[in-house]
Amino acid sequence: MISNGAALITGASSGIGAVYADRLARRGHALILVARDTKRLEALASRLCAQSRIRADVLTADLTQREQLALVEDRLRTEPSIDILVNAAGATMRSAVVGTPLEAMDSLIELNVVALTHLSSVAADSFVKRRLGTIVNLSSGVVATPEKYRGIYGATKAYVLNFSISLSAEVQANGVQVQVVVPHATRTEIFQRAGKDIGSFESASIMEPEDLVDAALTGLDRGEVVTIPSLPDAGIWDALTSARMRLGAHLAHGQPADRYRSNE
Repeated sequence: MISNGAALITGASSGIGAVYADRLARRGHALILVARDTKRLEALASRLCAQSRIRADVLTADLTQREQLALVEDRLRTEPSIDILVNAAGATMRSAVVGTPLEAMDSLIELNVVALTHLSSVAADSFVKRRLGTIVNLSSGVVATPEKYRGIYGATKAYVLNFSISLSAEVQANGVQVQVVVPHATRTEIFQRAGKDIGSFESASIMEPEDLVDAALTGLDRGEVVTIPSLPDAGIWDALTSARMRLGAHLAHGQPADRYRSNE
C-alpha cells in the first residue's frame, strides 16, 4: 500500500471528479470520494482500490443540503491524512435569470459557491496549521464572456475564479497551494443534467475529461494558480492580469473622475 496523503474529491461519481480520483489514485493517494450516488461511488472505489492498491472511502452527500455539507466539512477537520481537496462538484443551468424560479438559482449557488467556499475554507484552515496542502477548484471558461451566456452559472464560476486567486494569495506563504482550473466545454454529464445537448457544440471545441485533468495536474505540478487547459498562449492570460492590475491602480481616488463632472 502506497500512502502519499489522502485526497478528498467532491463530484467524484462521474466526469471530471471521477478522472481526478483515477489520476490521484495512480499517484498513490488514498481517496475520500464524495457525491450523491452511493452505488457509483462504491463501484469507483472498488475499481481504484484494486487497480492502484490504495484506500478509497465513500462519503455520500448532497452538497446543496447544509446538514450533509457539514458532514464533509467535519471529515476535512478531523482527518489529518487529508492533504488534497478537489472541489469538482458543480452544476450548470440552461435558463436565463428572468423567469427562473429563485429556488433553482439558490440550489445552483449552494453547490457552485457556498459548498465550494465552505470546503475550501475548512481545508485552508487545516492545511495552514500544518503548513501543507493543496486545494483545487473548478471554474469555467464562460467567465471570459459573460455577455454570451444567460443566467447565473457564469457568475458563480467567476466567483470561484476570484475566490481561488484571493485564497492563493492568502495562504501560499504558509505552504498551501491553491489552483483554479478554467475549462471550457468538457464531455461530462453536466450538460445532460441541465437539459443541454452537447451535440450542439462544435466537436473540435469539446475536451475529454481525461485530457482536461491531465493538463490540470501538469499545471498543478508547475505551481500554477490559474490553469486554462485549452488556452494555447499563456501570454493572453498574463496580459489580462496585467491590465486588471493597472485598472486597480486607477480606481483608488476619493473624487469622481473629471469625465463625470457636470459641464454646467
